[in-house]
Amino acid sequence: MRKLYLSVLVAFTLIINSYIVDYSSYAGFTDSTEKLTHFYPNPATSYINFAFDKSVDRNYSLQVYNFIGRKMNDIRITESKITINLDNNYFRGLYIYQLRDQSGRIIESGKFQVQK
Repeated sequence: MRKLYLSVLVAFTLIINSYIVDYSSYAGFTDSTEKLTHFYPNPATSYINFAFDKSVDRNYSLQVYNFIGRKMNDIRITESKITINLDNNYFRGLYIYQLRDQSGRIIESGKFQVQK
């Protein structure tokens, strides 16, 4: 009985360890410099500004998703500051932003809140 218990414990440990994620291999976790310097106001009511570091590649894009995953905006980075007007499609709640490179990898992400 003890061997069976030990075998099940070892098998369970191996299965659980196979699901552990190594975040060091993802873009954004290997580079400690932030590309997005800040966003304001948070919580936002009618607009939100995103300010970027000068080193941000012009091939990057900023994508905004609502909390259920619907893409709200996809904006190519052309300037060091971008303003998004929060029209009637933006309801009160949490939104996720993602800064992506040309190949679609996430460079940086975060969340902001809309209060209307």
